[in-house]
Amino acid sequence: MALALRFLTCLVLTVCIVASADAAISCGTVATSLAPCANYLSKGGEVPVPCCGGVKSLISMAQTTPDRQQACRCLQSTAKGMSGLDPSLASGLPGKCGVSIPYPISMSTNCDNVK
Repeated sequence: MALALRFLTCLVLTVCIVASADAAISCGTVATSLAPCANYLSKGGEVPVPCCGGVKSLISMAQTTPDRQQACRCLQSTAKGMSGLDPSLASGLPGKCGVSIPYPISMSTNCDNVK
């Protein structure tokens, strides 16, 4: 019985470690975080406070290389689906929110190179 319990404990820990190592941000999370930015990204003007909150939240969630790469891909995918998106407003958004990210916000960014 004790051997079976040890085996089960090791199995559960292994599954947890593997799951956390491969964890990545979902595109739904990225879209939800940046939804308050949609109007600004197409029309400009004042950056809404909830938009910057979403940007900061997204940055805090993307702490690993796989998470940052996935966030990059999701940003590009979401941008392709937005009509009227102004690329210069998108690239300047982190600065407007007082944060920096380690890669440019651009459709030409190679997300596989994001570290």
